[in-house]
Parts: sequence; structure tokens; C-alpha cells
Amino acid sequence: MSDSPTHRNVQLVVDALRAGGAADRAVDGLRVLPDAVTTAASAAAALGVEVGQIANSLVFDADGEPLLVLISGAHRVDTGKVAALIGVRKVTRASPDFVRAATGQVIGGVAPVGHPAPLRTLVDRALEVFDEIWAAGGIAHAVFPTTFAELLRVTGGEPADVA
Repeated sequence: MSDSPTHRNVQLVVDALRAGGAADRAVDGLRVLPDAVTTAASAAAALGVEVGQIANSLVFDADGEPLLVLISGAHRVDTGKVAALIGVRKVTRASPDFVRAATGQVIGGVAPVGHPAPLRTLVDRALEVFDEIWAAGGIAHAVFPTTFAELLRVTGGEPADVA
């Protein structure tokens, strides 16, 4: 890891990546950036990659249950499509309090892993075209490199067309 994790959320992400069998590349490549990167565009600019390579971790309220959608930064979640896909009545953007309760993290830094309990997770199939994907590391300043297959494995996620 390029910077020693000092924030509790970053350490939880590192621990979850290791426990999930993530490649050393993910843990060793975790970066704590000097500035917050709370959008896909800002993360892509800071890393020098395409916006589509950023895996936005978005938490939704799916009939009262948390749902994590890892979507390419180049796309927007179609909540109606996702609701039909997972068999719920309604999927809505979660409130900041709902997100924090479900993940232990705040909007803008939500990681795919490192939560108090596993979350049902959908992973955007559009991410599969990239050899390298970047995801948040538990705080708005931290990111780590990964792959589509690794995201599926470490999150227990389901590949899905969510846009």
C-alpha cells in the first residue's frame, strides 16, 4: 500500500479485501490522495484514467433493505430496471443516514467492502470491459485498483445491467 492506512474505514476496507482474497495489487495499490474525490470525474482526473473505469459505490433503499450498486462512472443507475431485476417494489436513492448505517461509511467514500455486514451487491456489467477499475477505499480520499472479476468475488456481487 502506498500510504499506510490511518483511517478506521480504510483499514476495514484493506482487511475485507485481504479476507476476500483480493490480489496484492488491490491492497498494495490503495492510494490515499491529497484531495477528496467524491465524483467519478474527480477520481478519474486524479488517477489519469477514463471515467468509465471508476466503480461508483451507490447505496439504494430497496423496499427498506440496503442495496449496493457498483456502477461505471460513465453510467447512471436505472432504478426501475434494478427494482424489476431484484424483485422489489421500489428502489430509491438512500439518505446519508441510511448509507452510513448500512456501510459505516459516508457518501463520497463508500467502498465496495468493509461494511458492518455484507450487502446485496450488483456490479455493472459495463465495468467488465476494463482491465483495471478503481473503487473508493472507505473515505473520500482513498481509492484502490481492482478488476470486474475481483469485485464480484470480494463483494459476493451479481453481475447486472443496471444502467
